[in-house]
Amino acid sequence: MPDILIPLHAIKGRGIAHRQPHRFERDLRAAFDDGWGTLDDAAVAGEEAAAPATQVTFEDARSAITRNDSPDIGFTLGLNPYRGCEHGCVYCYARPTHSYLNLSPGLDFETRIIAKRNIAAVLRDELLRQAYAPDLLAIGTVTDAYQPVERELRLTREVLEVLHTARHPLAMVTKGSGVERDIDLLAPMGQQRLAAVYVTITTLDAQLARILEPRAAAPHRRLRTLRTLAEAGVPTGVSVSPQIPFINDDMERVLEAAYEAGARRAFYQVLRLPWELSDMFRQWLAQHYPDRAARVMARMQDLRGGKDYDADFATRMKGQGLWADLLRQRFVKTCDRLGFNRDREPLDTSLFRPAALRGQGDLF
Repeated sequence: MPDILIPLHAIKGRGIAHRQPHRFERDLRAAFDDGWGTLDDAAVAGEEAAAPATQVTFEDARSAITRNDSPDIGFTLGLNPYRGCEHGCVYCYARPTHSYLNLSPGLDFETRIIAKRNIAAVLRDELLRQAYAPDLLAIGTVTDAYQPVERELRLTREVLEVLHTARHPLAMVTKGSGVERDIDLLAPMGQQRLAAVYVTITTLDAQLARILEPRAAAPHRRLRTLRTLAEAGVPTGVSVSPQIPFINDDMERVLEAAYEAGARRAFYQVLRLPWELSDMFRQWLAQHYPDRAARVMARMQDLRGGKDYDADFATRMKGQGLWADLLRQRFVKTCDRLGFNRDREPLDTSLFRPAALRGQGDLF
């Protein structure tokens, strides 16, 4: 991993503050000290430059629903209105997907957002196909459907309107308080067993969350979102993911706070470091936790059979070995003590009525 010069202004509000080269690039460039003071000059220039701004570009999606057959994922249908995520979570396993766009999985992932502007219309057409069979549709499992740009673009809102009209079951995972805006759609769907919302709360430590998930809602705000949803009758759950050795060690406290706020289902995953994410996470550790960086990565390798990451379906979500087993015991015992259900919310596919979508083609 090359040394990377990061201006201090660039760190504030960003998870990864450098342009991490992606795995398809032919050339790798890294700064080095040539003895002529060029690095010092670059640092001064960097401090004077404006902080990196978010750019949104639009694409016309050819399909809205994605399908997977991974045995360790509890759904087969997914939908994501955005590529990239402004929340900037340093641990996001979706970062390497920006490499396919010839963009950096580092800073580009959180500043170069691609919005699928026609996703609601494409979804409507897919639901109207004669061969379509309804199943749980998971929204925001790759990039957050309620990241900041959703306030203006409202793509997630349009998707929910289609699903609400068609009475199609959905489950959402989010760190964004913006989900409260759509309670008018989610509440009646929840009462018909057509919707469930899971809020990710990685830690209750606001200072840690600020550098780990810099542009996501604060932990206390996510708890308020859980409470608001639960009081509106929306089935709610909490994800205490990812679990990072020696970084977020308050899983029990998070579960207790989430249960008190109204969540009744819970799940967790351990940190995953596919492709370029391993180098970026090591850089983040060196920047923020140099005293324990080696210890964290040693434990991560214990979880992954001696490697930074292992994509084996049997172990990639929970890890393997003694620490993985201890983590599982902590989670299970806390859930049992509080009364959490560890299975996903059962939703109803029998109410699906695609015919209600006919005639709505001009709305999107």
